[in-house]
Amino acid sequence: MTVRFCQTLPIVPLFPLLALVIAVRLVTDNRFANARTPIHEASASHSEGDQMRMSRFKKLAYLLSTAAVLSSGCNPNRPFRLRDSWQSAPSHYQTVATQIEYPNVASVLKTEVVQSPEPFRLENPADLPSRDLLLADAINIALSNGDILRSLNASVVQNAAGTGTKLNPAIVESNPQGSVEAALSVFDAQVTGRLFFRHDNRPNNVDPTNPIIQQFQRLSFVQDASDFSYEISKRTATGASFAARHVINYTLPNTPNLFYPSSYAGSIELEYRQPLLRGAGVQYNRIAGTSGAFGVYNGVLIARINNDISLADFESNVITYINDVETNYWDLYFAYHNLESLVAGRNSALLTWQRVKELERVGAKGGDAAAEAQARSQYYNFEVQVKEALIGLYSAEQSLRYLLGMAPNDGSLLKPTSDPMEGEVVYDWQSAMSDALTYRVELRRQKWNVKRRELEMIAARLNRRPTLDLLTQYRTRGLGDKLIDGYAPVASNSLYQDLFAGNYQEWNAGIEFSRPVGLRLAGVAVSNARLNLARERMLLEETELKISHDLSNASRRVSRAFALMDANFNRQESDRAQVAALQARYEGGLDNINFLLQAQQQLATSQTAYFRALVDYQLALRDFNREKGALLQYNQIGMSEGPWDAEAYQDAQERGRYFAPRENGSNVTAPSPVSNGGFDPAQVGS
Repeated sequence: MTVRFCQTLPIVPLFPLLALVIAVRLVTDNRFANARTPIHEASASHSEGDQMRMSRFKKLAYLLSTAAVLSSGCNPNRPFRLRDSWQSAPSHYQTVATQIEYPNVASVLKTEVVQSPEPFRLENPADLPSRDLLLADAINIALSNGDILRSLNASVVQNAAGTGTKLNPAIVESNPQGSVEAALSVFDAQVTGRLFFRHDNRPNNVDPTNPIIQQFQRLSFVQDASDFSYEISKRTATGASFAARHVINYTLPNTPNLFYPSSYAGSIELEYRQPLLRGAGVQYNRIAGTSGAFGVYNGVLIARINNDISLADFESNVITYINDVETNYWDLYFAYHNLESLVAGRNSALLTWQRVKELERVGAKGGDAAAEAQARSQYYNFEVQVKEALIGLYSAEQSLRYLLGMAPNDGSLLKPTSDPMEGEVVYDWQSAMSDALTYRVELRRQKWNVKRRELEMIAARLNRRPTLDLLTQYRTRGLGDKLIDGYAPVASNSLYQDLFAGNYQEWNAGIEFSRPVGLRLAGVAVSNARLNLARERMLLEETELKISHDLSNASRRVSRAFALMDANFNRQESDRAQVAALQARYEGGLDNINFLLQAQQQLATSQTAYFRALVDYQLALRDFNREKGALLQYNQIGMSEGPWDAEAYQDAQERGRYFAPRENGSNVTAPSPVSNGGFDPAQVGS
């Protein structure tokens, strides 16, 4: 036990304790003395000596208390322990309030990833086992392992919450706050029941000495009671609400002269409320829901549009994912051919260096020290480039492995084997522009935003109407000293027979009206909805304009990439012929070695440029299909909902037997549809 108080001297902490003991002793003595002596004899029972002794005790207590207060210090944080032995007792406490801890979550990483061998560094790819990989196979592997839509630009390690997954649409659709099912749940029937027991005991404001009053009323009201209620309510799509209630109250009071000493009183109630202006109609309730708040729109149609927007986001993530996979696939293709070109240049430089060294050794023409140094420098220049290209190849292979969801290393190298497109591809410009302005996922997403704002505008305008509700109620009552007594022949004192006899019936009908003066909040909601709609339409127009420009640039890049690929191919062939001619002239002693070394370097550069242009042409074709909204069809990828459990299909089939097409459906009046029907992005441009 620790007592904290202000202190300055070691002996001071004893003063309050001593003063407390004396005060308790004095009070105790007085209490015992008073208990032994009657009140009217208390003054005569004490002697003068006792009074003097009590006076001294009081003075001493006051003196000690005053000294304790005046001599105490101002450091309340210094503890004082009443017993020294307590200081040696064990104390269980923590020395920190906050610390970094590790969560109790097991790792779910695959075994082949954890046990993957060391990565390749500068090994010769020709000495390593390879795995041939077509572009279609790479995309298939990526989608098979595509639980996470990976990206090299945004790391999941730093931004896990912003990473797309295949579960995102399902998460939005199952959101208990904003999903379609959540919006429909407000129309579910609600069952509410309550059962309470109580005991009342309170005094009555009566004269306890009047026998006449006591004959008709108790001095206190005592009652044992219980309350039971059960209600079923439901709201409809038109805004109407139904409710059926059953109420039973049991009382057992001590009130005299009652016909039933204990009684059951109950009722059966039916209630119907129908909005006639604000909040009425299927269209309003499908948009705004049942909250009734201005500017809050959480109806079924808004929830359905949110689902469609999440599907558009998922499709956009898939397109970005496939775009990255194809980019890294062709980058790895270029890395292989770039390394091949540099290795060929290095081998050619090595042969030239060896020949010059041999000519220098025998003292032949063209074999001087300067030529040997130039040839050696050329060789090591290629050697450096080969090492850098080798590291680039392994890095590109590592990036592709990550996008495909594979282990960092499995002892083999991925090797692209798809043949690139080398012929010229010509597109119908007007058809491509029409597809881009119709099927781009970004446009569809923005159009969903416009549709949502249009619906919100409708609900905001309907909210300006005053509230006018029709309310009807019906109630039948009953009373009895028994709850159920079904054996009484004619008259019964049971509650339920009295209820169903219908002797006590009530009804209530009328209208309720309310309207804010000025419509300030409703007017602001309409203005806000109008501005939001105008903004989304401006964004839609700007999106269409940007897409048209992006498609134009993509078309230009296709033509540019093909022209560069064709020119680099001819350049490569010219450099190859130049190297052959200069090799022959140098060996014949007609030219300086500088021309041959420059030609070899130029050939390696032109070969690299050709393969770079070839890869750029593949990416330009891909970009053009992406800009016109046909990348999924270009890569033969389809999107559809995953399969359900067999029990779900069976349940749907059984429920579907109760539905039938509406007769004369063309004559049915229905609100304007929100959607134009199903759409398959894999069929764009086909």
